[in-house]
Amino acid sequence: MPLWKYNLNRLCGLALVGLAITLFAPKTAFADSDEQSLLERGTYLMNSIVACGNCHTLRGTDGRQIDGMELAGGFVIEEAMFTAVVPNITPDVATGVGGWSDDELIRAIREGIRPDGTVIGPIMAFGFYRNLSDTDARAIVAYIRSVPAVSNATGASEYKFMLPPAYGPPVGSVPDPDRSDKVAYGAYLAGPAGHCLECHTPFNPAVMRPDYENRLGAGGFQFTGPGGAIVVSANITPDMETGIGGWTDDEIKNAITQGVRPDGARLNPPMAFDYYARMNAEDVGALIAYLRSMKPIKNAVR
Repeated sequence: MPLWKYNLNRLCGLALVGLAITLFAPKTAFADSDEQSLLERGTYLMNSIVACGNCHTLRGTDGRQIDGMELAGGFVIEEAMFTAVVPNITPDVATGVGGWSDDELIRAIREGIRPDGTVIGPIMAFGFYRNLSDTDARAIVAYIRSVPAVSNATGASEYKFMLPPAYGPPVGSVPDPDRSDKVAYGAYLAGPAGHCLECHTPFNPAVMRPDYENRLGAGGFQFTGPGGAIVVSANITPDMETGIGGWTDDEIKNAITQGVRPDGARLNPPMAFDYYARMNAEDVGALIAYLRSMKPIKNAVR
């Protein structure tokens, strides 16, 4: 398995690495009312389950996001094989924007390819973002274009390996998820939208990526948290002993949206509970329904 696949899945919760966005891109074919609807949807997604700002907005030493720096990048993630610098994705002309069209930006989000054909490196969750619906992808773009421009030169990421020519075939049209199917909609939120399953699936060195086939959601993925502390993702399968099988719906909701376990213990970043607190009741319910539908896997992690 190529080394890039390991790095692609090494971390969670980042979004839109290496993108340049412009306020001066051509208008879309949407009517004004449709554009407003897209912006409303994008505002909801970006401030809740999608949570791009969890990585693209700098935090101070107190862990709080720095005022006036929304989506301005600058967070640095150092691994043995790369140093990823989270870019500025605000509409600043000099340090954060370019002349990309909406379709070019969506291609970068879902396929990891810039308009000039260069490939965006880790740590974007392209494997999940490929399945973002067309509507939600355009809604995310609408929100990004709406944020204040911030001048913040972040520098370039460095990789000690060759990036692939592509992360998969071109993405065609992706329909909206069926919200009437609660479990399927929850799977969409946990996968393409929030990519929870990337963080909460243990790494398999045999295939150099998370073991989605056999250990989906079983936890044990390690991250470097605030102050250099090692944070281990939890088992979110419905196993009664080591997962969330014995938790009530309210206890699962509190963990997701408040960062508090049933025993009162606090969860740590990069768990984006400050974003998930803004999820509406329908989405929280669908996410819980999906988690309960998963295969129980025994894996004691803390």
